[in-house]
Amino acid sequence: MAVGEASFPAMPVIEGIRLGTAMAGFKTPGRRDLVVVELPETTTLAATFTRNAFCAAPVHVARRHLEAQAPRYLLVNTGNANAGTGEQGMRDAEASCEALASLAGVSAQSVLPFSTGVIGEPLPVTRLCDALPDALSALNADGWHAAAEGILTTDTRPKGATRQIDIDGHVVTINGIAKGSGMIQPNMATMLGFVFTDAAIDEARLQPLLRAAVDASFNCITVDSDTSTNDACTLAATGRGASIDSDAREARFAAALTEVLVELAQAIIRDAEGATKFVTLEVEGASSRREALDVAFTVAHSPLVKTALYASDANWGRILAAVGRAPVEALDVSRIVIDLGDVRLVENGGRAASYTEEAGSAVMAEAEIAIRIHLGRGDASATVWTSDLSHDYVSINADYRS
Repeated sequence: MAVGEASFPAMPVIEGIRLGTAMAGFKTPGRRDLVVVELPETTTLAATFTRNAFCAAPVHVARRHLEAQAPRYLLVNTGNANAGTGEQGMRDAEASCEALASLAGVSAQSVLPFSTGVIGEPLPVTRLCDALPDALSALNADGWHAAAEGILTTDTRPKGATRQIDIDGHVVTINGIAKGSGMIQPNMATMLGFVFTDAAIDEARLQPLLRAAVDASFNCITVDSDTSTNDACTLAATGRGASIDSDAREARFAAALTEVLVELAQAIIRDAEGATKFVTLEVEGASSRREALDVAFTVAHSPLVKTALYASDANWGRILAAVGRAPVEALDVSRIVIDLGDVRLVENGGRAASYTEEAGSAVMAEAEIAIRIHLGRGDASATVWTSDLSHDYVSINADYRS
């Protein structure tokens, strides 16, 4: 189940990037579940990772390898998170990198591992290693769609986004793929997201560019308020295109990068587990962006709001109550205005005089809904995207390991 129609975009070739997939049989027989991405030697790479204290073994290893050496390969498996697996998990993640490095003729530290799937089960390293030759033989410059499918777990469709921009007469390409459907409230990163560009960007510029784009996109989505143990997002710049070496060029690149990440983030919410609604929460009139985000996420995380959205029930009191319990000091409810689509719900501390149940119900019946909240406290704002909470979400997660 997913909200709205979506088709995987035509992804331009990025010189030096090749992607290969294979079937290792981690969880579901007959499906792609292992992805290898080859990067040219000229690549610089930035990354953000989960802040979950129980972060997975591949997160630890990827961080360590990234500090030690420029990456040449990304290694991604689904069906097994290799999280909560202790020292054995660390050894398994390292062994996976060593196996790929041996086949590719590179250093093990130039391989960055990423995993997603069931937590607490040992990584089936033998199956992974046995499938690596197939993934390497499948490497090709047009492997975007297959790779996007190969990183999915409970997702129902692959997610990709691309932009091409002009940098002083040179075309710069940005391609991105991502996965995520449940256990979604990123904290510093996304579920798994891999973004690539042919631009030449030094490390001093690359990490802040990714950080800002992640904050405006993946860190503004939530399905169920659960931050994964395995979240990671990378931005690889091959250096074979135009140089992003001035503030003006950086601004144009940053805008396009943010568009790609926002499109991927919204695609995750549209494909959230059991989702029937795509919900945009806009908070304005806050004293700070942090305050606006706190209000938006309080509403987005409310089970009562989310179930009302699923039921198309215009129970606007649930939204009001969520706003009122947000962690905001000295909130003056008489100044708060809440709109549901183009229907005014709340003003002057209570139900708007113009509100009718018929109008509210009509908006709640739509598949895409906007909730706008004005706090009357300042000029800061924030937007968060979320989904409803359906019977299917419960079923998917109750049956996840069966």
